Formats: sequence, structure tokens, C-alpha cells
Amino acid sequence: LIVTGATVLFLATGALGAESLSTSGNPLVEALGDGTAAKVVNYIGLAGLVASFFSIMYAYSRQTFALSRAGYLPTSLSITNSRKAPTLALIVPGVIGFVLSLTGEGAMLLNMAVFGAAVSYVLMMVSHIVLRRREPEMKRPYRTPGGIVTTSFALVIAAAAVIATFLVDPVAALWTLIAFAAFMAYFGLYSRHHLVANSPDEEFAVLAKAEEELE
Repeated sequence: LIVTGATVLFLATGALGAESLSTSGNPLVEALGDGTAAKVVNYIGLAGLVASFFSIMYAYSRQTFALSRAGYLPTSLSITNSRKAPTLALIVPGVIGFVLSLTGEGAMLLNMAVFGAAVSYVLMMVSHIVLRRREPEMKRPYRTPGGIVTTSFALVIAAAAVIATFLVDPVAALWTLIAFAAFMAYFGLYSRHHLVANSPDEEFAVLAKAEEELE
């Protein structure tokens, strides 16, 4: 990815110039022109986009299912069909995404996704640092190369990405913060009082707390 990304950065800019590509949404295709190579790249990109849709659907449905099963989201979203597929967890977020796509604010929705991802990266880096400091002897099948140093560097980059989103599209950042606030309010006012104690997520938390008290 680093090699191909750097190649596109230098060759596409060399072909059409930085000013011409500064506002391009598809710089590689524009740099290739209207020939066969551009069409091939477009078809490859289309196949990759379809594959991305499948992976996104799998990810959001399983995440919605897990949060619903634990009580963080309405428990109806974790109901499965006869083949054990989380039907509502697949359909409901998909319908929401489709409705949002009809607003015509594709660029803003993309920036909202970027802002949300950047915030999640910040939280993951902070969580990793806290976990390594509080539980240094915990058994870990995988250890991050460089440990906290690597994570701290990633935290700085992620924080810069969050700030950059405010500079590029403050409206998208604001809407994302509103969505975060709405979910936090839902958790604070309702779902934290209706958590499912015997879900795998909550059982793990209970066991961890019991072990901590015993120590």
C-alpha cells in the first residue's frame, strides 16, 4: 500500500500537475486519461468497492449485534434468524446508511466517517497505553512492536487527524460530535441500566473485576 500510494502520488502529479489534481476525487484515472488503462483501473476500483461493501456490512452487523446483545443498543437488534444471522443488525444500519446517501451530502458523510474513525483511533491508542501501564503482566498473544512508544506516535498522528477534520469540514465534525453525544446520552439515561449481565462482554467484565478484588 505504501509503495502503490507513493507511486500514484508522484506519477499522477507528474502527469497532470499538483494544481490540476488538488481537487480531484479520482486522481489516478484522471492522470491516465480516456484510454484503456483508465477503464481497467476503473473496473478494478469498482470490484474493490463492492468487496468493501461486503466487509463493511459484515463489520457493522456484527458490531451492532454484539452491542445489542450486551444491552448497549436495543436488544431487538441482536435477534437472529434460523441460520443464526443477525437480520435486524444487517438491515437497520443499512437502511439508515441508504437514507443518508439520498441527502446528496456524500462528501460531508465521508468526512464524518473519517472524523469518527480518527476519534476511534485516539481512543484505541489511549486504551492501549492505559492497559499496558495498569496490566503490564497480562498474558498477550500479540505484543505491539515498540510498545507504548509506537502507540504514542500513533496517538499524535490520530489527534492531528481529528484536528485536521475540524479545519477541513467543521460541519461534518460537528454533526459527528452530535451523533456521539446522542449515543452517550442514550447510554447514560437508559442502556447502562439495562445491560445484559450474562452476555459474553459483560461476563468478561465481571470476571475481570472479581479477579481484581481478589488480588
